[in-house]
Amino acid sequence: MKIIDRAHIAAIAENLRTTGRKVVFTNGCFDILHAGHVRYLAAARALGDCLIVGLNSDQSVRHLKGPTRPVNGQDDRAEVLAALAAVDYVVIFDDATAENLVADIKPDIYAKGGDYTIEKLPESRIVASYGGRTVLVPEVPGRSSSNIIKKINNALPE
Repeated sequence: MKIIDRAHIAAIAENLRTTGRKVVFTNGCFDILHAGHVRYLAAARALGDCLIVGLNSDQSVRHLKGPTRPVNGQDDRAEVLAALAAVDYVVIFDDATAENLVADIKPDIYAKGGDYTIEKLPESRIVASYGGRTVLVPEVPGRSSSNIIKKINNALPE
């Protein structure tokens, strides 16, 4: 099973590291999965031996994106992510940031999209504190869930 309970993911990550595997972690809402997500996750997975994806819960997405989001519920989003070859594990979390999850998992590499900066990612300070590194994966221009929603809304008759 690729969808792992929050309480068990740290032990899984530790076991992976003790067997010599490089753990990569990323996180996000992944509300409407698109080619930008798929390319990003494949690039993140290529940085190591195992990719763990932290998925913002429905509550967390509403806090970050507003009351009309997510479009897809957390269980559906987790299932779709877990079906991707690049993704080894998915863990749902409720916080606004993945700081606590990063502190628990202690990934060798923390990957985020190129639309972020390392300085503005609170998780990157945690990763640096134990010797890990943060890698910014170039974004795919024009690909976002928000753009897809705008396109749908513009296509709907008034």
